[in-house]
Amino acid sequence: MSRIKVDALQGTSGSDTAITLSGANATLGGTLSVTGVHTIGTNAVVTAEGGSATSVLASGLVKAWNRTQNGSTVNQDSFNMSSVTDSGAGDFRPQINNNMNNATYIVVSCGDDKQDGGRTFAHNINQAVATATTGYGMSFKGVGSSYAQTDPNDHASSAVLGDLA
Repeated sequence: MSRIKVDALQGTSGSDTAITLSGANATLGGTLSVTGVHTIGTNAVVTAEGGSATSVLASGLVKAWNRTQNGSTVNQDSFNMSSVTDSGAGDFRPQINNNMNNATYIVVSCGDDKQDGGRTFAHNINQAVATATTGYGMSFKGVGSSYAQTDPNDHASSAVLGDLA
């Protein structure tokens, strides 16, 4: 096998040259340090911690998430979410920036009452709102004697898992 040893590669234009490895047997050993923006293809495979299983990286990532404060429509922090509409007590409608591939994605949500013992929340997808590739509705109900829709008094959060368009 031949070996080339260099400290740096430079293109003929004087700028740094990107290295492209292609083919079924292209490998890179050791630690790879990447600076700047880099793209990982849709078929990037990750080996599990135990080493026996693999997973496609893009499938396991959260595609969007948000956290609102005190029943507000302002994203306190978010990723791939443009806004949240407050459609009434305990009724929120997050809007996704980059559309999902279909409306069969999964939403995980939670709400908090500052742990003051006032209530516990049941939260779910609001079936009265059609789940779309651009967003969804979520409903929060205070569990107790009334089980009425109510805003969490600290934060309402959700995360989306599925395929981006």
